[in-house]
Amino acid sequence: MGFSSPRQRPEAWLERRGGGRPGRATILPVKELVLDNCRSIEGKIEGLTDEFEELEFLSTINVGLTSVANLPKLNKLKKLELSDNRISGGLEVLAEKCPNLTHLNLSGNKIKDLSTIEPLKKLENLKSLDLFNCEVTNLNDYRENVFKLLPQLTYLDGYDRDDKEAPDSDAEGYVEGLDDDEEDEDEEEYDEDAQVVEDEEDEEEEEEGEEEDVSGEEEEDEEGYNDGEVDDEEDEEDVGEEERGQKRKREPEDEGEDDD
Repeated sequence: MGFSSPRQRPEAWLERRGGGRPGRATILPVKELVLDNCRSIEGKIEGLTDEFEELEFLSTINVGLTSVANLPKLNKLKKLELSDNRISGGLEVLAEKCPNLTHLNLSGNKIKDLSTIEPLKKLENLKSLDLFNCEVTNLNDYRENVFKLLPQLTYLDGYDRDDKEAPDSDAEGYVEGLDDDEEDEDEEEYDEDAQVVEDEEDEEEEEEGEEEDVSGEEEEDEEGYNDGEVDDEEDEEDVGEEERGQKRKREPEDEGEDDD
């Protein structure tokens, strides 16, 4: 589920979802939203509101953000992609607006010193932080100091404290998990549709069977009716022959009486 058309605003996408216009009390059941390369206005992406209560993954890469102050409150958000923007501070609002973040990507922003990322210590569930291509990475003992400042971190720029690379399952597993959930939902919908088709086929077969039974009964009735007509005709023929025989018998008798 996403919207990634370059340099456009997401209102059209929201309208296609059947709602989501600012000011409306609508809850959109979207878990993943990609707004990469969309146009932000004064640090805000129009249409991105707290109506996305179920959102767990949000990507706003290269949208021209200078701060995260205008992000909506997204309590269920776990992964936030903010790379290639112009953010230089104000990260303290993330703990308030996205308290359950586990992955945060700030690569390619204007972060220069450790004090800028210090507010992230309030994100107790944060496990992965990316600061590639930020000036802060040029500081002496950068990695050691970041892990000391943010003890809840497991991975910094894709590596743990012992310089072991994060497994793909951790770096990409979250999105794959969302895809698996969608596939499971699709499979469930497919199974339900297949069951409906089977039920309809069974009903059609039953109806055809009932029609055949009715047709067979009608044929039997017609055959019985025809047999009855044949029997009646045979009875009439027998009666006619008997009458003719009696007439022939009477004729000689009548002739004898005439001779007398």
